[in-house]
Amino acid sequence: MGLKWKKPEADLTNYYTLFIEIGIVVVLIIFLTATKMPIRQVQKEVDLTVEQEVVSMEEIVQTKQLERPPAPPRPPVPVAVPNDAVIEDEILDISADLNLAEPLELPPPPKTEKEDKEEDFFVVVEQMPQLKGGLSSLQQCVRYPEMARKAGIEGRIIVQFVVNEQGKVEDPKVIRGIGGGADEEALRCVKLAEFEPGRQRGVPVRVQYSLPVVFKLQN
Repeated sequence: MGLKWKKPEADLTNYYTLFIEIGIVVVLIIFLTATKMPIRQVQKEVDLTVEQEVVSMEEIVQTKQLERPPAPPRPPVPVAVPNDAVIEDEILDISADLNLAEPLELPPPPKTEKEDKEEDFFVVVEQMPQLKGGLSSLQQCVRYPEMARKAGIEGRIIVQFVVNEQGKVEDPKVIRGIGGGADEEALRCVKLAEFEPGRQRGVPVRVQYSLPVVFKLQN
């Protein structure tokens, strides 16, 4: 089989450059034509005459809680009373004669006690009571309680009382104590004490008086 030789005019490879140049020119023409064309902007007209939807806002009213008055009490239930019940009338005897000339006997007035009793003693007088033998005689009467001794209790006790017209002690009471049985011992000794009574304008009177009783341990 013999080889066929192509003619130089039939070889398309010789026209590649020409085809490329023609393509570029066509593209440029199309581009320039497109850029020179007028661009119309389509604007959508809005018809304002059309009634738009109206949105209404409903106002919320704040509710108030009403206080209701309490219900009235129920009326009492009537109780049936038999008709045959007979109510007896009380007969008052007013036949007694009333003599206004005679004096009327009034009931005695109620007995009332005085709430505030007047004090029957003096606090300060011209001549105050004097303890016979002095405080040393009172201290010699004191016996130290064993409970206070074991507990190591010591101190001063004040006893208040009333010295009557005979110089005797009445109603003694401890107004400041130390405990441990010492208060009771101080009262015992004060009750045995004797005084020269106090005097007001030379007359013996009842006088309120106070005495100290000392408890002290000896080392």
